[in-house]
Amino acid sequence: MKISKLILALVFFMTLTANAQSEQKKGTFVAGDKTFLLNGKPFIVRAGELHFPRIPREYWEHRIQMCKAMGMNTICIYLFWNFHEQQPDKFDFTEQKDVAEFVRLVQKNGMYCIVRPGPYACAEWDMGGLPWWLLKKNDIQVRTSKDSYFMERSVNYLKRVGKELAPLQIQNGGNIIMVQVENEYGVFGQDVSYMEQVRNAVRSSGFDKVQLFRCDWSSNFFKYDVEGVYTALNFGAGSNTDQQFQKYKEVYPNAPQMCSEYWTGWFDYWGRAHETRSISSFIGSLKDMLDRKISFSLYMAHGGTSFGQWGGANAPPFGSMVASYDYNAPINEAGQPTDKFYAVRDLLKNYLNPGETIPEPPTNYPVISIPKITFSESAPLFDNLPKAIPSEAIKPMEYFNQGWGRILYRTKLPECTTAFKLKLTELHDWANIYINGKLIGNLDRRKDESIIEMPPVKKGDILDILVDANGRVNYGKTIIDRKGITEKVEMQVSSNSTTLNNWEVYNFPVEYDFQKNLKFKKEKTNGPAWYRATFNLTAIGDTYIDMSTWGKGMVWINGYNIGRYWKIGPQQTLFMPGCWLKKGKNEIIILDLETPKEPQISGVTIPVLDKIVVDESLLHRKKGETLDLSVETPVNSGAFNADKDWKEIIFQKTAEGQYFCFEAIAPQNPKDNSASIAEIELIGTDGQLIPRSKWKIFYADSEEVMVGNYSAEKIFDQQESTIWTTSKAGDKISYPHQVVVDMGENIKIKGFKFLPRTDKSTSGNIKSYNFYIKTSSFSIKK
Repeated sequence: MKISKLILALVFFMTLTANAQSEQKKGTFVAGDKTFLLNGKPFIVRAGELHFPRIPREYWEHRIQMCKAMGMNTICIYLFWNFHEQQPDKFDFTEQKDVAEFVRLVQKNGMYCIVRPGPYACAEWDMGGLPWWLLKKNDIQVRTSKDSYFMERSVNYLKRVGKELAPLQIQNGGNIIMVQVENEYGVFGQDVSYMEQVRNAVRSSGFDKVQLFRCDWSSNFFKYDVEGVYTALNFGAGSNTDQQFQKYKEVYPNAPQMCSEYWTGWFDYWGRAHETRSISSFIGSLKDMLDRKISFSLYMAHGGTSFGQWGGANAPPFGSMVASYDYNAPINEAGQPTDKFYAVRDLLKNYLNPGETIPEPPTNYPVISIPKITFSESAPLFDNLPKAIPSEAIKPMEYFNQGWGRILYRTKLPECTTAFKLKLTELHDWANIYINGKLIGNLDRRKDESIIEMPPVKKGDILDILVDANGRVNYGKTIIDRKGITEKVEMQVSSNSTTLNNWEVYNFPVEYDFQKNLKFKKEKTNGPAWYRATFNLTAIGDTYIDMSTWGKGMVWINGYNIGRYWKIGPQQTLFMPGCWLKKGKNEIIILDLETPKEPQISGVTIPVLDKIVVDESLLHRKKGETLDLSVETPVNSGAFNADKDWKEIIFQKTAEGQYFCFEAIAPQNPKDNSASIAEIELIGTDGQLIPRSKWKIFYADSEEVMVGNYSAEKIFDQQESTIWTTSKAGDKISYPHQVVVDMGENIKIKGFKFLPRTDKSTSGNIKSYNFYIKTSSFSIKK
């Protein structure tokens, strides 16, 4: 009897102890009066952004430990809706998609976590994280409460996220201290009801205790507010911190300050120069924040890789992202420390809390080379057509239940005894055109190409159009970006135009299960084909697959889709994680839509991310051309003050035209020959900003496109931290400087808005200007 009572007392005591320990693990985190409060004490968030889908699961903990060794106390993560729900109602949070395990690893390593679940993310990820199958609805609208289907699916997704992560809130004993509501909505819209509904959905999904927040830019955060949601700002390396928070302190005088995305570098486009940000500009603004006790999250601390089909795109102008998401971040694509890493680490040592230390970095994973591998097996694309799907009219790939990859459209042509033009309206994104299997040429959305010259044809000749989808737009109003050919195909003979119908459609998805079942033969081939080889390894390690002799396509190794490649660069190698290789026999399959110069690859130890193989002039001015404004009269002339804020100019009377020219007459600094512009917006007669989705650069007198990516279209790329700047060498280095934009249609305007570069540099700042607008194009002298 006494033993039984003793056992009961012991069980009771152990239960109390366990409950007490559980209660001790629970904590609090809130945005307090001018500071964040962690368990009631002031706390500076030092976060590093990692994207678990861009890192092999085997390397998750290593990358977390690298961030801690850089001085971070928090990890910030995105969730990508389309990564977890690739078909409606089929959720996957296992293995590589096990976000809860990633968060637990963060906690295991003594760090806190900030979660950004969406539904929209951006992050240079396909469609900004929104699932492609939304596009099967003809009239879909996204990021708005006006579309009930979008809202229903978003709420459903957030509920599923809550099931995974809500138990890990700090108030429940976990390490999640903040959860974001949507992402940078001020750039897209001002539908407060939408943001309120997303906030409510996040709350009802189980995040009912944690601190919610939103993030926007200093130029738009004040355009709306969401009750109960803290506001943070985003800006990049080299920014003037005081200027960024000037308006913020007026609107939220008692709020803690945080830069929730401090851009450590930038992303790369196919065919454009590799992006970097200097250590000095990056560290300078970071030190400014630390001195002011401003919390921050480094975007990115480690970028990783957009494996498979996940790289996104931007428009206008259309440009798709490379597979590498190295981002010029402190921790490189393979997880190794860079000079920027050590600069952050050395800086943060001076800003630690009493008793706090920074651990040593974990050991790097080995990097290996792989000797040259020659491919002897191939599977020609036209010999491996899947079952055809009949379609009367041309339609995008989403209507054939295909999310990513390549799609082939085939039809029979009517007789045409003369050469004619073939017009593809809204090609998304790149196409090879064939007659009876013979390649005629290709069209590229990046170059605004839509028409190709065709030879005479006989009745019944076969037209094949092989389209490659290069990533959906992930940002702005053009995010509704269906793939394939989205409108029509026409034969144009003289002044007559005939729409082609009666198509057979063939889908080529990106999943390995499709690639492995192809009919490979040991023979040489020309044209689009898959190539297969095996290779043996005695030791495994990370490597970079050299794709410099190949054209355009995708690579699978041991069943893993490691991403897109394209000969135009700047990326010429693909990162291959050693954890996906095997001792002994390994398999590699490459799909090339062209014909490789040499059907061979090797694994190298140093990545090539900065080699452009120019397939067109990157300049918007041909050699010897000069813009002639001698007979033109500006609709407005004036001078800007020297500050870095948006400047709004209203004309005395309405102007109209399809083309406008901004001419920089003189710089703020008389000794400065360069000009730079971050953004130009036009103001319509109703006072609203004119959409820029159809804008194209018609002419720019000078651009820096080789040393860095500072081309003229940066003036309307919707990114305030990127700029057009004139070249410091070449034919045109002195004032005046001009840029001409074709808006695609006649527009009535009453003024314009102008944003100079927003970083600390004053190079290229413009003082006086002329603004012209015409219904016809400006004259170019040659």
